[in-house]
Amino acid sequence: MSEYRLRPHHALCINFFEGKGYSTDFTGNMTRIIENLQKNPSIELTTGQDVICSKCPCTDCHEKATAYDTKVLDICGISGKIRWNELQEIIHEKIISTGKLHEVCGDCQWFYICGKKET
Repeated sequence: MSEYRLRPHHALCINFFEGKGYSTDFTGNMTRIIENLQKNPSIELTTGQDVICSKCPCTDCHEKATAYDTKVLDICGISGKIRWNELQEIIHEKIISTGKLHEVCGDCQWFYICGKKET
């Protein structure tokens, strides 16, 4: 795929993914997406369903996910379309390396994984 619809906060999740998740289908999808992102595709940022949500069995997370997305967009000053590598540079510069991960998604059920890796 040459373009992906991706929630901005999922760009953070991808950095800390360990192959754990909601289901085998979800983790398999996430693994494939991460492999394909190495080709530096164009990313269409969205605060709605994306390629990761498509395999997620969680059905009650939209409000929380939208709040995470909004925080990422605000902190990073991005919107629209962007190449994956550029998105990753901005995410690292503005959120990960500045210690703002907790500010974005500290109440996420998976934060115990990401929070211990944040550097």
